[in-house]
Amino acid sequence: MKRKWIALILSALVLPGLGQLYLGRKVKGIAIIMAVNLILLLALFVVLKGLSPVIAARVAGGAVTVTSEEVMAALKGVSAFGKGVLAAFVALWVYSLADLFGQDEKP
Repeated sequence: MKRKWIALILSALVLPGLGQLYLGRKVKGIAIIMAVNLILLLALFVVLKGLSPVIAARVAGGAVTVTSEEVMAALKGVSAFGKGVLAAFVALWVYSLADLFGQDEKP
């Protein structure tokens, strides 16, 4: 029972899928970790796509500083997609925890 709680803590606080690896469910753990990495890369892509006009304008103008208002205005165009990516991450995180909570521990 102690291993199950450690696995839950690992997946909840460190990385979704790590608890599955800890309990020996290698294929499922690796699949969840890969999915998390893909979602995080997609989130990075969304942020950079939204900020690319601001970055390009700063590079062309030689300015270094960017105001928070400029960043927020630039990200408004991708906010719906960003919310979808966040929802996918939360769903995968919850699935990881539910999978650990619902399964019996292997001896």
